[in-house]
Amino acid sequence: MRGIAIIGGTGLTSLPGLTISEERRVSTPFGETSAALIKGQLNEQPVLFLARHGSGHTILPHKVNYRANIWALKEADAYYILAINAVGAVNPSLKPAQLVIPDQIIDYTSGREMTYFDGSVSPVVQAGGAVPVVHVDFTEPYCPLLRSHLLEAAHKSGIELAGSGTYGVTQGPRLETAAEIRRMAQDGCDMVGMTAMPEAVLARELDCCYASISVIANLAAGLGEGEITMTEIKKYIAQGMGEVCSLLAAVILKIQSDG
Repeated sequence: MRGIAIIGGTGLTSLPGLTISEERRVSTPFGETSAALIKGQLNEQPVLFLARHGSGHTILPHKVNYRANIWALKEADAYYILAINAVGAVNPSLKPAQLVIPDQIIDYTSGREMTYFDGSVSPVVQAGGAVPVVHVDFTEPYCPLLRSHLLEAAHKSGIELAGSGTYGVTQGPRLETAAEIRRMAQDGCDMVGMTAMPEAVLARELDCCYASISVIANLAAGLGEGEITMTEIKKYIAQGMGEVCSLLAAVILKIQSDG
């Protein structure tokens, strides 16, 4: 059975209902993971859990050691990786606390460690120890198989969500300007967040099946009334997390039953 991992984002630094069997810090060729890697069971199903921003939510999005996190999950036999992301709504049809299963990404970040094939430690090494130049196909940045599992699990569980959308990834940690959001809307973004990249492409490089459950935490800059506040963001994330946990439980059961 292929392993299942959950990466918790803002609002999910621990996983309700998870029975923990092991919790350990992990050192990788790329440094330590954001938090301890947790092994346990969710609804009697084995899972791994890792808090992207650390157990106390102290690591900024551009400072997350994405390479260490994904490497550690792969080394722990994870194949399916379910990432939880808090995002802002760019598409006016999306509402706060709503769940979205994105299918595309536009990357606006810079300066992040984006690949395992940079000449240091690599999952592919040629004769003589040379690291080849590798260009992974990223036409569909999210794993279609895991996305279909999520959509089917949501349908069977009566969980309403948006089944597609383009995630625009910004550098952070500041929120965006109204002009930037207008540009992103013109580019075709439906939501904006700070953590989908390079997480998604690193998972692809290690042949993991990666998908996101994104929670709308706010209307993006210029689309709501007044300033965006952390109080507002936390309120909508908390509202959406109940549905996230229900969807996680349902999709894990579906993956396990399908073998």
